[in-house]
Amino acid sequence: MELTSKDAAIAAVNALENKKAVDIRIIDISQVSPLADYFIICNGTNRNQVQALSDHVEETLGRMGFDRRPIEGYDNANWILLDYHDVIIHIFDKENRDFYDIERIWRDGREMTADELKA
Repeated sequence: MELTSKDAAIAAVNALENKKAVDIRIIDISQVSPLADYFIICNGTNRNQVQALSDHVEETLGRMGFDRRPIEGYDNANWILLDYHDVIIHIFDKENRDFYDIERIWRDGREMTADELKA
């Protein structure tokens, strides 16, 4: 069975939930952009948690066989970008998440709950 972008998104959300990510948002952008199918946005409460969230997503998706592009922002840990081609995961610290407001930029996409994604 071939894994899909939805499978990657579900696994990423589960990994983020397991590490207590704050305010996980899932935006289906498949109908508004060729860039990806899903944006997943969350934040951590401190630098260590932001990095731990990134590590756990990377480990989880890597074990499933998903290929990612190079990680951006890991050392600074104020905005880590994990690009799995059709699933892009943004892990912020609180201050930078508020400042960049990615959800507003992608408001044309369809925001969905974790339950909707997993259905």
